[in-house]
Amino acid sequence: MLATLLVAILFLAGCSRDDTATPAPKADGPPEVGVMTLKSQRITFDTELPGRTVSPLIAEIRPQVNGIVQKQLFTEGSMVKAGQVLYQLDPAVYDAEYAAARASVRKAESTLANARTVAKRNRSLVRIDAISEQINEASQADAQQAAADLAVAKAQEQRAKINLDYTRIVSPIDGWIELSNVTPGALVTANQATALTTVQQLDPVYVHVAQSSAELLQLKDDVQAGRLQATSENDAIIRIRLENGRLYSHPGRLTFSGVTVNASTGSITLRAQVPNPERILMPGMYVRAVLENNTGDQSVLVPQQAVTRRPDASTVALVVDTNDKVQERSVVVGRAIGDNWQVLDGLAAGERVLLTGSQRVRPGDLVRPVETTRHSG
Repeated sequence: MLATLLVAILFLAGCSRDDTATPAPKADGPPEVGVMTLKSQRITFDTELPGRTVSPLIAEIRPQVNGIVQKQLFTEGSMVKAGQVLYQLDPAVYDAEYAAARASVRKAESTLANARTVAKRNRSLVRIDAISEQINEASQADAQQAAADLAVAKAQEQRAKINLDYTRIVSPIDGWIELSNVTPGALVTANQATALTTVQQLDPVYVHVAQSSAELLQLKDDVQAGRLQATSENDAIIRIRLENGRLYSHPGRLTFSGVTVNASTGSITLRAQVPNPERILMPGMYVRAVLENNTGDQSVLVPQQAVTRRPDASTVALVVDTNDKVQERSVVVGRAIGDNWQVLDGLAAGERVLLTGSQRVRPGDLVRPVETTRHSG
């Protein structure tokens, strides 16, 4: 009996302890948030200008005399030199014309020599009244006429020689030659509308960039202020971004001289000159001219994830002050540089912006800031 009573007392005591037990108190305090301390730095960014590549020299090869193409004397897509023969036309007709012109010159030379002999003799005879003055004057006129005839004959000989030379169609410039539009046996005519082929200079090449007059003024100001790399002639140094996104290996220079504003569009075509020794740049390619710019003065960058844009287009950021309290700050941002915004107003170096944990706090809340790097979430 005594044992049963003791077991009942112990059971009741155990139940009493379970009913009165309370959970251990939880740790209390401000929420933890991730912050970044802003720093002042010199900002470098790229300005990209769309453009097209253009050959500095383009020669459309056309015949200057009529004829049948006998030979094509170049390899399509190869480098040709100025004066190199590209096509040979049938020269038979022009050879004959040149031979006739040379014979006319020899005949005119003989006629002139005889006329001068007669004129010289008559000049002596008229002094002793052996012939009349009229005969003397006629002989002098004949000599002058013979001299003029010789000049005409020489001009015709020169013309015939030029036409004969034109049967050898040559390149007027050094450059790379395109595909041929004719084959041997084709009839071509002087100054025809269709070019036989085209020769283009490819090293260097030009890149034509269209910009507004306001953007041109800003570019000039950036060069003068040293915010853009420039040559000694104050031409901006540029890099070329190709259509596949790759940067071209050779830098070029963007010139600001010789530009005219288009009255209807207000735009200006600027010309960049770029070395092209490997012929990677081809005329007509779409490229982007990249200018490396910097702000000159020390500026502040803020991570884009720390800035919120409101429906009214204003931008704000949450700042943790020196008392570890959250403040909402209106900020003015400029250009995007990577995944940062350039701060124009509202934030200063040394201030801490809230990067993570913003969903758990409100302006005025006390927080426990932890310095962190930017976070994707």
